Amino acid sequence: MMRHYTLSELEKLTGIKTATIRVWERRYNIIKPKRTDTNRRWYDDDGLRRLLNISVIYHSGIKISKIARYSESELEEKVEFLTRDSVVSDTHISSLIVAMLSFNINAVNEILLRSIINSGFEETFSDIVFPFLRRVGIMWHTGSVNTGGEHFISNIFRGRLISAIDSLPPANDPKSKRVIMFLPENELHELGLLFYSYLIRKSGHEVLYLGQATPFPALAEASEKWNSDILVTGVLSDLSISEPQEYLNNLSSTFKSQKILVAGSLADEPVIEKYNNIYPIRSVSDLKKHF
Repeated sequence: MMRHYTLSELEKLTGIKTATIRVWERRYNIIKPKRTDTNRRWYDDDGLRRLLNISVIYHSGIKISKIARYSESELEEKVEFLTRDSVVSDTHISSLIVAMLSFNINAVNEILLRSIINSGFEETFSDIVFPFLRRVGIMWHTGSVNTGGEHFISNIFRGRLISAIDSLPPANDPKSKRVIMFLPENELHELGLLFYSYLIRKSGHEVLYLGQATPFPALAEASEKWNSDILVTGVLSDLSISEPQEYLNNLSSTFKSQKILVAGSLADEPVIEKYNNIYPIRSVSDLKKHF
């Protein structure tokens, strides 16, 4: 199905101001809007991909007057050349959006590999993958990306994280912590939890990964049998938990002897400061303070 993008959506997705897009249309004819019956502009997937590629090249310092003379193949070749050794996050994010829209698995893997080689695994996920996913969230809410595209690229990221976790050596320090990682029932977005699992494992601690949609009784049983020191959880939004405060109350009272780290919307609950064993995690640096 052909998706329609407004000028304001193009700005959010490409980082190019609507006024600038209008000027480029008028002066250089770089992108041709379609029109509704009421003469309102709209753009299709091809227009978005073209503007994303132009954005990458433009932000590399090339004048728009020169870019306007490039053919489609020249645009793609230039973007490929620029992203080959780039360490600029916005360049990679734009390239990932183009790859996602065309379901290009080779392009996604190549972008990730180049970034990992140039910047490192942790930096690739913190500086590129998660900012990219936040932008995809905007696209999803506006209907600019379908569920298939989101699942396609999320599963590539998931595979990379699992592979990286599996490559880490087991914890062998007697002082290492035992950490249970889980998501509450109805919460399925686990990329953030997997990334935190990688960071905790990398720092030399043991992890029992329960993953998505963990029932509370199963969590309590696992914690008791495994003798955990720390619990790590989170939710993408309050939609996953009907009563966030009640959930925090249950966590705090059930796991009195454990430190509990909560991320996502749980970290922003106003009552969180009243718990003496629950700590908000809003960044990687917040997480690392506890390990």
